[in-house]
Amino acid sequence: MILRVANAADVQHVETLCQWYEESAKQRGVGIAKRDPNYLKKKMETGNAIIAFIGEELAGFCYIETFEDQKFIVNSGLIVNTELRKEGLGRAIKNAVFKLSRSKYPGAKLFGITTSGPVMKMNTELGYRPVAFPDLTQSDDFWKGCASCKYYPILEENQRRMCLCTGMLYDNLNDEYGQQPQETINFIEEPQKR
Repeated sequence: MILRVANAADVQHVETLCQWYEESAKQRGVGIAKRDPNYLKKKMETGNAIIAFIGEELAGFCYIETFEDQKFIVNSGLIVNTELRKEGLGRAIKNAVFKLSRSKYPGAKLFGITTSGPVMKMNTELGYRPVAFPDLTQSDDFWKGCASCKYYPILEENQRRMCLCTGMLYDNLNDEYGQQPQETINFIEEPQKR
């Protein structure tokens, strides 16, 4: 397995990733189905994503979004090739994007909202804790991203204070990443072989 920061050369995989997002949302019956291909390309070109391969085969992806002048960071769009699930790849990608987020934005709080039990478990292992939605970003840009979810009317009805997702927050800004100068952090170790 190779985990690395995505770059401009990886834009060739955007259409495949967009298909995976749509298929995954259909299988689960919830969640956000659509991702804008141009948005994913931008994440790759700016080094704000982790991409995974097994051999030459695309295996998974996750990207970083920033809100409120980089006060809040979210790791979004964790996706793993359906044929490679249950192998620990999602956890490895999640750990890598967490390290990338903390190293690039050491003064930011990381957060997420999810209905996925496995994602909640991974977040908890990383040090996230459940919080009420008002403790998360209040950026309209973030909440607009929920608009394609079938539960969006519940979120709107509750003035973005609650929905079926669980809000999770990592706000330990005195961790190892907050204590080191950015340029000294090696956020991705040597590629792992499988």
